[in-house]
Amino acid sequence: MSDNKKVVYSVIKFLKDELTSLSPEACESIEVAIQCLENAYEIHNEDPSLDVGIPLTQMFASHSVPTPPSKVATSAEKEEAENLKTEGNNLVKAEKFEEAIQCYTRAIELDPNNPVYYCNRAAAYSRLNNHQATIDDCKAALKIEPTYSKAYGRLGFAYSSLNMFQEAKQSYKKALELEPGNQNYINNLELNEGLRNMSEGSVNGGVNRVPNLQNFNLNAFFRNPSIMSFASQMMSDPAVQNMMSSAMLENWNGNGNEMEALLQVGHRVAEHVQNTNPELLEQLLQQMNSAASNPVNSEPKPN
Repeated sequence: MSDNKKVVYSVIKFLKDELTSLSPEACESIEVAIQCLENAYEIHNEDPSLDVGIPLTQMFASHSVPTPPSKVATSAEKEEAENLKTEGNNLVKAEKFEEAIQCYTRAIELDPNNPVYYCNRAAAYSRLNNHQATIDDCKAALKIEPTYSKAYGRLGFAYSSLNMFQEAKQSYKKALELEPGNQNYINNLELNEGLRNMSEGSVNGGVNRVPNLQNFNLNAFFRNPSIMSFASQMMSDPAVQNMMSSAMLENWNGNGNEMEALLQVGHRVAEHVQNTNPELLEQLLQQMNSAASNPVNSEPKPN
């Protein structure tokens, strides 16, 4: 039983270390698991006699079966894979995402060690709202190239689309570490935090959970010529019109998911604007902050 308790103690230590990197919801579940293990095996607090001195992750790393070498593409296969990637990129531009995925998949089969093919396929999956497939492909790309900032950026968007805001935040921050000052990642991080606040606010009745929006100056916001110019530009964009109409037809079915449909539309439009005109989106964010900082009927400041 002593050896079993040492194993469980190592698991508990690992779970406690994980608490620093997980979302609050996940931490609650982990804490319950820790308490159950401690009670079941009568382990209380820190017990040096049960500590084997080696972290659980290190044990696995030292005893794991080596990964067999992956296929090495020939020069001819690499050239064909690049041609397939180019074809896939053109199909994405034509919004033929299923066909693009097929091209990227064939490129991966020819040259499975190129992270760009996984990341491009992730982008196509994202346009089809297959966010879990996007996550899987981004992780595959990062396994090959851990410093691939674009993969972290797309990973963040996929997590945010699944309301996994903490994971999205970590992904965007990692992208910014690798590519400091990238305005797209900065904007995405801000949008993710805004969506997280809205989500938390809706769960908790919206009371004091969404900063700066309770007294949002809606009249001033819509009277602002910059905002109206932005809206006019956006709504005249055929790509945005197509995204909004198709999303509404797919999701606006009267089953109570209208708010989720709106958020999905917002996600997609925001991604499009960020990719095509990040400066315009940055101006919008600044105008929103300005309107939020000048609330209607706010109490006067004391003299």
